[in-house]
Amino acid sequence: MLRAMRILTGLQPSGKLHVGNYFGAMEPAVRLQDQGEAFYFIADYHAMTSSQNPAALRENVRELAIDFLACGLDPERAVFFRQSAVPEVNELAWILSTICPMGLLNKCHSYKDKTAQGIAANHGLFAYPVLMAADILLYDSNQVPVGKDQKQHLEVTRDLAVKLNETYGDGTAVLPDPIIREDTAIVIGLDGRKMSKSYGNTLPIFGEEKPLKKLIMRITTDSTPVEEPKPVENSTILALHKLFASEADHQSMIDDHERGGVGYGDLKKRLAEAYWDYFAPMRERRAAIAADPAYVDRVLADGAARAREESAKVLQRVRRAVGLI
Repeated sequence: MLRAMRILTGLQPSGKLHVGNYFGAMEPAVRLQDQGEAFYFIADYHAMTSSQNPAALRENVRELAIDFLACGLDPERAVFFRQSAVPEVNELAWILSTICPMGLLNKCHSYKDKTAQGIAANHGLFAYPVLMAADILLYDSNQVPVGKDQKQHLEVTRDLAVKLNETYGDGTAVLPDPIIREDTAIVIGLDGRKMSKSYGNTLPIFGEEKPLKKLIMRITTDSTPVEEPKPVENSTILALHKLFASEADHQSMIDDHERGGVGYGDLKKRLAEAYWDYFAPMRERRAAIAADPAYVDRVLADGAARAREESAKVLQRVRRAVGLI
């Protein structure tokens, strides 16, 4: 009997989720819940590579759980769990590390990028792609939604799956495929660069209305007069507006840029309204979920039990293949 398509993705609990997280990972994950068996996890082990604040980690894990549920994750249709609640992932990571060539990790840009940003070099940060591979292979994942910045790590996962099969026999590991939405794989931040906490240019999904709208009003624009047409190419306002507005509303925004007669202040206000309205249903759901902490605990505990049941099957197969049993 053929198993249904299995989809897996994880998000790091590294602070408030922003629009880039939502469109790059969460929204595609929510849509994919009906297209196969969905396994979604909170990557708390990964978060430890760049932060060693226990209180912050606990809070961020809970906030991410609430956010993901508010954004549409349905625990009846998806297995939702903390990465650290499935210790089998560490054993598989070790097994993979014994066949992982050093050159494969040396070429990964994420380690270089993060250390260049001032994050202290450590083994966990360097070996991050191996743990990510274990996350994916532990559930026989077929498809993995990732942003463009994680595409290289998915390629490492595929390389390690092939290496495991070549070393210990075909069928030891399932080869996963990436799912990358080209239109939202890179979400533009408030300064025109990729939206990233590292750049301080993010637009959070949740928060108070006035501060969030003020962030949008601070988007940097040129000095084109109100009456003149505004540049459409490389417009941060338009790039963000497209995410939140209907096709008709977005075309109207483009027309007003090209026609002139509308100032950047008014265009930003329209962007702010579109953004605020887009996330309104999720804000309502979030308030209800946050008011019931026991519900969140139950969801994560149930998800961990289901995840361990599946991971045990895969790890048993791998342990037998490599000679541990």
